[in-house]
Amino acid sequence: MSLFEAALFVFVLATAVATALLRDILAVIVVFAAYSLGMAIFYAVLLAPDVAMTEAAIGAGVTTILLLLTIAKTVRPAEERLLERVSVPGLFVTGAFLTVLVATIREFPAVGDGQSMAWFNPAVTQYYIDSSYADTGVENAVTAVLAGYRGFDTFGEATVVFAAGVAVLIVLKRTVFTRE
Repeated sequence: MSLFEAALFVFVLATAVATALLRDILAVIVVFAAYSLGMAIFYAVLLAPDVAMTEAAIGAGVTTILLLLTIAKTVRPAEERLLERVSVPGLFVTGAFLTVLVATIREFPAVGDGQSMAWFNPAVTQYYIDSSYADTGVENAVTAVLAGYRGFDTFGEATVVFAAGVAVLIVLKRTVFTRE
């Protein structure tokens, strides 16, 4: 693990813990946006640019905008002391999650290890590698699996994202044009 990856891991972990522990909504939104950007960079470092772009667009972009619009339409509570802003149940859940994460992270395969999942079902893996171009006409095996073999699933996911976007636009239009 490089120094950059270690620093990125610490940053993502710190923002995740802060998101779980803070009780100030505006602070949580800002820290969550930073977390999403950190995760997007992490996915890019792990050579998953499609996931990185999705995380940056949806996690850091759209979600943050929607949460900020929501907070703009609400009233912030009066200032509280620091201990009142920290969620004690959130602290316990975060501690339990970190304990499980630290206990299992040593068993993860190394990034790029070609043999990490070969034990799972090598015949199926080899079939997709060998036949994806012949079956779908797509040279990239990942794209062939997503577009060809899992086409209905991918179409369903795109439909859900489209429906959510339309619903958000309807809600925003309704709140913008209807003043109380």
